[in-house]
Amino acid sequence: MARKPARNSANKSKTERKAPTAAPPRGTSNRDKVVDALLALLTEQSFEQIGLAEIAGRAGIKLSALRAEFGSTLSIYAAHIKDIDNIVLDGGDADMAEEPPRERLFDVEMRRLEALAPYKEAVRSIMRSARRNPGLALAINAMAVRSQKWMLETAGIGAAGPRGALRAQGAALMFARVVSVWLDDDEEGLDASMAALDRSLSSAERWDGFVGDLCSIPKCVLRGTRRRHARPVDEGAVEADAA
Repeated sequence: MARKPARNSANKSKTERKAPTAAPPRGTSNRDKVVDALLALLTEQSFEQIGLAEIAGRAGIKLSALRAEFGSTLSIYAAHIKDIDNIVLDGGDADMAEEPPRERLFDVEMRRLEALAPYKEAVRSIMRSARRNPGLALAINAMAVRSQKWMLETAGIGAAGPRGALRAQGAALMFARVVSVWLDDDEEGLDASMAALDRSLSSAERWDGFVGDLCSIPKCVLRGTRRRHARPVDEGAVEADAA
């Protein structure tokens, strides 16, 4: 099926999307101050070097007040990811409702990059740390999968059940690849990022089709396959046991 010559989401990205140069403060609550403090510290040092007392000091609150809000540095970063999710979910474009799923997801993921723009250096820092720390990488992946479930749902793409879980994991990996391009994309129109997202969506469509084919295989066929591959019974041994 031929694609439309011009996509509304791509055109909008080129003409209207402008990345803020500085991260605006979230608010005046202790929770917001702490999240902002962690993101500011991430632009100066690696994730594993940042202590909770240092975060409290940067936020201008007591350590006990930080403990009342969060249990770990990772939970603070998770709060930031949740804030990004909410920004994307609140920023839906009604004009995209009639577009195909691919176009809707393209728009959603571009809105996510837009929301992340003020925190680009913090994202760069934590991705660098995740490459060195498998435990952190797994935790970041879990956050990304959870976020992508929401991104898929807001794009009108089911994220429930086993197939939805595979979709969300695939979307998380896809978005991570796009982010790696976006981190070095300084063009106002984000052409390189959009091209990377377009390629990734093409790969995701093929993968989703493959998963759909697997999910459509009747269970009786799978049971029959298992029976055919089961270890053959030694009838002589059975007769001997019976005797």
